[in-house]
Amino acid sequence: MDIRWSLVASVALSLAYTGGASAQQAPAADAPPVKLGIVTFLSGPAASPFGVPSRNGAEIVIEALNAGKAPAPYNTVGFGGTKIEAKYVDEAGSTAQVVTEFRNLVQRDKMDAVVGYISSGSCLAVTPVAEELQALTVYFDCGTPRIFEEKARKYVFRPPPHATMDNTAAARFLLAKKKDIKLLSGINQNYAWGQDSWRDFVGAMKALAPKAAVDKELMPKLFAGEYGAEISTLLTSKSEALHTSFWDGDLESFVYQSQARGLSRRMPILGTAVESVIWRLKDKLPDGTIVGARGANGPLAPDNAYSRWFKQIYTERYNSPPNYPAYQMALSLLGLKVAWESAQKKKGSGKPTTDEVVASFEGISFDAPSGLVRMALGNGHQGIQDTAYGIYKFNKQKNEGEVVDIMRFPAECVNPPAGQNADDWIRDGMKGAKC
Repeated sequence: MDIRWSLVASVALSLAYTGGASAQQAPAADAPPVKLGIVTFLSGPAASPFGVPSRNGAEIVIEALNAGKAPAPYNTVGFGGTKIEAKYVDEAGSTAQVVTEFRNLVQRDKMDAVVGYISSGSCLAVTPVAEELQALTVYFDCGTPRIFEEKARKYVFRPPPHATMDNTAAARFLLAKKKDIKLLSGINQNYAWGQDSWRDFVGAMKALAPKAAVDKELMPKLFAGEYGAEISTLLTSKSEALHTSFWDGDLESFVYQSQARGLSRRMPILGTAVESVIWRLKDKLPDGTIVGARGANGPLAPDNAYSRWFKQIYTERYNSPPNYPAYQMALSLLGLKVAWESAQKKKGSGKPTTDEVVASFEGISFDAPSGLVRMALGNGHQGIQDTAYGIYKFNKQKNEGEVVDIMRFPAECVNPPAGQNADDWIRDGMKGAKC
């Protein structure tokens, strides 16, 4: 099923919802709320750059939806006229604890849906439980493509793209700026995220620029915090770019330490998660840093009504622009709203069942602050989007960072085709990419 919520359709549906269809969309005043469990890191290392912004994004989007003040076609109250009630849960802890909290949300708290998870480990642990409990579960981050590649899922969805495009797009951007690059290096955290990111980037570079060689391949432990030895090693390299998927404190520590020793003057940093910290680092992030996010989020977002709306309400509330985890949370909630209201409309009256929402979610397309989302992979359970990379520059007059020289890449250019494993697609030279 493919429901394209284009701007033209948005106007038509908005008129329908607020006009003749209003009685169908409006439940009884005493209808119980739609209950959502929102799970993200509220403590620990991932809270500041990822968890808190995503929670903030959830709070303001739910508030706007409940007030019917989002841009059309999202301007119906809550989900189909029923207000949303959210319960926020901390993702911090062991995977066993994450699974226990998920079971509590579904079985004890009777949530209508769970939206959450930053860690790929959390998603991999929760997925089979969500299927067992037949619980509608919407992932807003967790980058691993394995969720829908290992097995078909019914109750689990992920509207934002998975992490493959982070590094395939990074390789394409780098080569657009340095087409004759001969030598590159990488510094990534020595765990699944860092290893997978580096593998995908190197694989994409081999496919696109087979003459480019890897010089330094550094894998410090997660949350090492001190990178003197690695920086010394990199200063001896003649690499023309440095790839990193560092995030949070590791990223900030590396930026401060490498800046002090002039590394960025030797080679630009290409950071696949740098967008998440540019509002915090400001002038400490070196000009010329290549900036990415998982999709066209933050300063890379397209200039559309949804992006302008989301940036405005977020900045007014939190005195800082939203970063990509906040965008991805907003995107996921809007996608769930589209699926819920489509199921409700088909039903004719009353609250849709979980299976009815699931059926409506599969394969939909909808507009979001980061552009069009298409649930095109994983049998309609995994979203794809266009993405973008750009170059960081600190604007002294405005006292804020900005991203310039932005390049945009179509979703089909940087994501594997439906039915194809991401690792195999990169290994085979990204055949079928439509750029």
